[in-house]
Amino acid sequence: MMSPKPELLALVREGFVARVTLNRPEVRNAFNEALIAELMATFAELSQDKTLRAIVLAAEGKAFCAGADLNWMKAMAGYSWAENKADADRLAEMLWTIYSCPVPVIARVQGDAYAGGVGLVSVCDIVVSADSASYCLSEAKLGLLPATIAPYVIRALGEQASRRYFVTAERFSAADAHRLGLVHELVAADALDAKVDELLAALVANGPAAVRACKQLVQDLAHAPITTGLRDDTARRIADIRASDEGRAGVQSFLSKSKAPWLP
Repeated sequence: MMSPKPELLALVREGFVARVTLNRPEVRNAFNEALIAELMATFAELSQDKTLRAIVLAAEGKAFCAGADLNWMKAMAGYSWAENKADADRLAEMLWTIYSCPVPVIARVQGDAYAGGVGLVSVCDIVVSADSASYCLSEAKLGLLPATIAPYVIRALGEQASRRYFVTAERFSAADAHRLGLVHELVAADALDAKVDELLAALVANGPAAVRACKQLVQDLAHAPITTGLRDDTARRIADIRASDEGRAGVQSFLSKSKAPWLP
């Protein structure tokens, strides 16, 4: 697998795990058109890898992602409506590509996440944050709004907290992000890698097809009304996986107290 340009992203494959690292520390890993394109291309490629079990999204330097790059913002200031719409469409597609990736994505947040950086955190499945990081939906300070990232942020942060932080553009701590549900695991900075590795070990120990199906299950059912059709759909899903080779082997391994075939 080819790695993206090293000045934008670093991509490393370690067994069943891929590590994608934002590599623009000199601008606090801020977005520009090139980084957005690289992220979208990288996650689109990783989504096609049937052997992959987990992805870690990390960043170099002191900040995780500071939102929009200043030079990119200067260029956008002169855009027409159509150019602004096309630009926002590209960001929206990148976020969707990560969110819809069938492989679980762990965000390793070592530093501040602002504006679009909060959106990047929100599209990940599991978020591990250093307790020294801070978060901010800062768009309103610039007379803007966090529209493109909003579908994911509202789901991850919650409606009530979003009502506050969208309109105040206040900074909030990693502890607050954890209390509100945006962050799953809050750790000291020097414990970040150990916690990420612990979660990776848990993911790799589970049935690969089951993990992907579980991720899709949550996305499909999170906001769905509990109808007859939904009940039938969930029954079909469990029947499908019980009858699959992986499901049969997993149950048999459990009953016989033997090693599951997908374990390394």
